[in-house]
Amino acid sequence: MFGSKKEKRFEEISVQHYQYGLIMLLVDTETGVNYMHAWTPQGISLTPLLDENGEVVVKNIE
Repeated sequence: MFGSKKEKRFEEISVQHYQYGLIMLLVDTETGVNYMHAWTPQGISLTPLLDENGEVVVKNIE
């Protein structure tokens, strides 16, 4: 359990500095679901990334 080296569950696709915070796009390496993570001095948010039709963006995992 502890001490075993595992592959990271989330992979950073993109990181952008926005005013006083960060916007990161992450992909879950097990499910392929893409997330947008925003960090600002006022707070933090995490939400699934949606396409133009309002569907969750899923990357093919091979």
